[in-house]
Amino acid sequence: MQEPHSAPSQLLVSASPHVRSKETVSHIMWQVSAALAPAAVFGVFHFGISALSTILVCIASSVSCEAVVQKMTKQKSTIADGSAVLSGFLLALCLPANIPWYMPALGSIVAIGVAKHMMGGLGYNVFNPAHIGRAFLMASYPVAMTGYTMNNALGHAKSLLGNTDAVTTATPLCILKLQGYSALIEQFGGKTQLYKVMLFGNHNGSIGETSALLLIAGGIYLALRRYIKWQTPCIMIATVGIGAWIFGGQNGLCHGDPIFHMMAGGLIIGAFFMATDPVTVPMTKTGQMIFAFGAGVLTLLIRLVGGYPEGVCYALLLMNTLTPLIDKYIYPKKFGT
Repeated sequence: MQEPHSAPSQLLVSASPHVRSKETVSHIMWQVSAALAPAAVFGVFHFGISALSTILVCIASSVSCEAVVQKMTKQKSTIADGSAVLSGFLLALCLPANIPWYMPALGSIVAIGVAKHMMGGLGYNVFNPAHIGRAFLMASYPVAMTGYTMNNALGHAKSLLGNTDAVTTATPLCILKLQGYSALIEQFGGKTQLYKVMLFGNHNGSIGETSALLLIAGGIYLALRRYIKWQTPCIMIATVGIGAWIFGGQNGLCHGDPIFHMMAGGLIIGAFFMATDPVTVPMTKTGQMIFAFGAGVLTLLIRLVGGYPEGVCYALLLMNTLTPLIDKYIYPKKFGT
């Protein structure tokens, strides 16, 4: 006589996602930090010990703030996942090297305490914490945030400075905004020399935003490892370049310099390392492409018509506010429909 099949003793029901990856949040965070490391090392070499001090203050303040908040709220410590380190690292690379130490410390506390943990912690923040910290510092200390100092660590800087230690100079975008494109070309000794300086990073600016080559290399590494989608940074950078070529010239339409605008300021670091943040950007590939296009348009509008010479930070923050709206109307079709 055949015995009946025994019924299962338990029925396990688990929440999505049901398709899992071996990649952990901690591993991805540290990989992104590693991709930023070459640009940071160049920034320290270019700007001197003050750049290293700013980076260390930002990271230490971010980690300390996260530890204090989680201790006060009796949460499990997540310092080891690298998210606080990455937020502090990104903030530091978007700051001038010579900024007083208490400013990056305060910006890091705002980034972690307000933009991250007051929104619910990792995965719940609406805005990119590093950009919130930078925007806070720009509003609170505009003079310090725009007072860039070039150190004489490199040969080009030495030729400019002579025997002095440092001199306060304008960034290429500031020169373009205040003096015009002709003055920019004249100051750098020609268009080819300007492109060379922008590519290798031998000019003034924030700590980690000067070397376009190293930032692109880090972004390509992340794309090849599939930590980011290549479409997002490419669309954002191309939007700025095409728009600058059409509307950025002084002699009418289609006379702008797209190559300069694509390499200048914080566009590359913003496109590769902040516009690809999986938490604050739309969930779908189409939504992310719309996000990137909008961020590129806003960046160009601020650069060409706004009061600031640079607009990447505010463009991304404004697009962060539209992420829920984009997700509402751009979503994948249900299977079988």
